[in-house]
Amino acid sequence: KKRIMKIFAFLAFLAVAFAADEYVYQQAFRSWMETYGRSYTQDDFLQRYEVFKANKDFVDNFDGEHVVALNEFADLTSEEFNQLYNKMNVAADPAQVARGALMDRLQRPNLPTSVDWVKKGAVTHVKNQGQCGSCWSFSTTGGIEGCHEIDTGTLVSFSEQNLVDCSVPEGNHGCDGGLMDYAFEYVIKNGGLDTEASYPYTATGPNPCKYKAANSGGTIASYKDVTSGSEQDLQQAIVSHPVSVAIDAGLPSFQFYHSGVYYEPQCSSTQLDHGVLAVGFGVDSGKDYYIVKNSWGASWGMQGYIWMSRNRDNNCGIATAASYP
Repeated sequence: KKRIMKIFAFLAFLAVAFAADEYVYQQAFRSWMETYGRSYTQDDFLQRYEVFKANKDFVDNFDGEHVVALNEFADLTSEEFNQLYNKMNVAADPAQVARGALMDRLQRPNLPTSVDWVKKGAVTHVKNQGQCGSCWSFSTTGGIEGCHEIDTGTLVSFSEQNLVDCSVPEGNHGCDGGLMDYAFEYVIKNGGLDTEASYPYTATGPNPCKYKAANSGGTIASYKDVTSGSEQDLQQAIVSHPVSVAIDAGLPSFQFYHSGVYYEPQCSSTQLDHGVLAVGFGVDSGKDYYIVKNSWGASWGMQGYIWMSRNRDNNCGIATAASYP
């Protein structure tokens, strides 16, 4: 009888502990829903709640070099998140990437300690691609915006929607993905790119192209690819202007990035799924980093930016498929 009583007491203890844990999860979920203005159907609520719990567990138990936190993406699984926001599909040649890394070991050019094109006025406000896999278009406009400001002294916000709708013949797929180089090719062939104000973003497409030359904010003459895998080449390019880069952003540690220097030993340097903009570099507590502008709004990361590891074996492939106009 004593043994049975002990078992019942233990089960009762587990039930109380479980109820307490559920209460913590429920309170956190309610607070998160209020913060981000979420509401669900009855059928969808339980599914999103379970996803939130799993993401909360990940954040609470994270043991990496940077800081993670629950954000507006906390009701999405990693697979759902990548399907919505990371639609690039770059598969680089590992041998080519390795040659670039080898070149870095053979030459070490002199570089400044830090560069920041945001402070120099060559970077527009942080934008938000919404639930559309158009990251590549934001990376492209960022490169063109920086090039244009440095060349003319005027900062113009260029149109991502123009690229989403009109660069299909060059190989892009609107909200289903694309590449910065294809977008650069479109602008060169087209002889211009509309401004954000004249061709606003809708997070849909490709739609019928509505480019109007009269609304063009400028154009580019050419573009150049950074030596694949060479962080030295990438940094030399950043000294002169912002650079469009592709990265592996497919892990939860990136989805929930909050602050600090991002280092992810599990990410790939050859399989890349997200286009962003490198706008500078620096050092924090002995850790080299790139300043990277994302396109998920200012509430993500550090006001829409992330510090990504620099000079750590091309972590997450930041130097694998970089280019600039």
